[in-house]
Amino acid sequence: MRTIIDIPDTLLIHLTALLKQQKISRAELIRRAIRDYLQQHQVDTDAAFGLWKDKKVEGLQYQQRIRDEW
Repeated sequence: MRTIIDIPDTLLIHLTALLKQQKISRAELIRRAIRDYLQQHQVDTDAAFGLWKDKKVEGLQYQQRIRDEW
């Protein structure tokens, strides 16, 4: 996927120095930064799905029951 982002000049200066030091492209440096960020800020999806694990009713049945209350 391609995307366009605005990077402040001060950050761009630091990024440029880092990519030259590591001898990688700007795109690769940004991919690595995003990957590292996501690893550090993982969302625990099991916690959300865990809220539903003890329910005895299927999701669609539950949805219909709730809608019937309207």
